[in-house]
Amino acid sequence: MNIPAELKYTKDHEWIRVDGDIATIGITDFAQSELGDIVYIEIETVGETVDKDAVFGTVEAVKTVSDLFMPVTGEVLELNAKLEGAPELVNKDPYNEGWMVKVKISDISQLSDLLSADTYKSLIGG
Repeated sequence: MNIPAELKYTKDHEWIRVDGDIATIGITDFAQSELGDIVYIEIETVGETVDKDAVFGTVEAVKTVSDLFMPVTGEVLELNAKLEGAPELVNKDPYNEGWMVKVKISDISQLSDLLSADTYKSLIGG
């Protein structure tokens, strides 16, 4: 199970990479393996400000649909356009090619509520 140490995590299995006040967000390797083959990603919140813990989209796998939860309050700036034609990138490379959205963080202090890689490993039994 790949859990990069430089990222922060949520209990809902999203990861976040912060660069200044811009965050890149996706789902973890654990989440994609639990979901199975991802066939569709729906995110219609580009241009909107989404509150921390609110749903910003959904991931559809062969057997289930799962909500995506925003790790921090912020404005959704960009959607990973590659996922429209290749949602399987989330399965193949969840932390790089399979990222989902870029967000301008509204409240940097919310980052302190996120989990470290070690804490997230403990959460999933790793």
